[in-house]
Amino acid sequence: MILQALDLRIRYSPQGPLALDGVSCGIGPGELVAVVGPNGSGKTTLLRGMVGLAPLESGEVRLEGQPLGSWRRGDFARRVGVVSQREEMLYPLRVNEAVMLGRYASLGPLAPVSEEDRRQVEAALRRCDLWDFRTRRVSELSGGEWQRVRVARALAQVPAALLLDEPTTALDVRHEMEVFELIRQLVSEGLGAMVITHHMNLAARYATRMLVLSAGRTVAEGAPEDVFRREILEPVFQWPIAVVRWLDAAPQVVPLRPGEVVRE
Repeated sequence: MILQALDLRIRYSPQGPLALDGVSCGIGPGELVAVVGPNGSGKTTLLRGMVGLAPLESGEVRLEGQPLGSWRRGDFARRVGVVSQREEMLYPLRVNEAVMLGRYASLGPLAPVSEEDRRQVEAALRRCDLWDFRTRRVSELSGGEWQRVRVARALAQVPAALLLDEPTTALDVRHEMEVFELIRQLVSEGLGAMVITHHMNLAARYATRMLVLSAGRTVAEGAPEDVFRREILEPVFQWPIAVVRWLDAAPQVVPLRPGEVVRE
């Protein structure tokens, strides 16, 4: 297991409710874990807890079998890449400069950029369809283009595990698919990945395992076909649904209109 969360409990204020209540999750090599659930279910809190950005009331996070607290932040950053949900670029960097920031953890203090750094940045830019944008200022990019820059920056780290919080936000259909195809390709090469997403049907086609959260608790975990069941998802999302199978046998959720009846 590359990264593992064990029975995490997180509370943002001493008297407030638990934002995460006893959730466990692991990411192994060659595995894509998709985390789904309604707004406020604890998805982003889980990611923040797994990378040390949210204090744990109880539970433990382990990276490659060692407690998170035993890792220096630079060493952790070389092993785990993160694409957060929101971020603003404060300086008008060029795209290739922004992606080069992903190499920061591998550079020593005041160390010059090496040929290996440049090679990894180029590979990340090409994989995210950004090579032709490399000299453009990030302030000139659309929201979807900026999102792809952030994914490329994480890939430039060459991490063992990649955690992405809503990585397809603001992307069109083509680039949504390309992001999932890219993540799945990386996973097939041995990367471990966790994706938090509201695109449940895309997740079901690409994920090896899915985790469903509701009110900070685990509702279901397993293969997409075991998790995408009407009796599981309807109470979570509080809306009637039907579950159908796509041509690749992946389960797909169809929200029903009020009063609509589907014959089983």
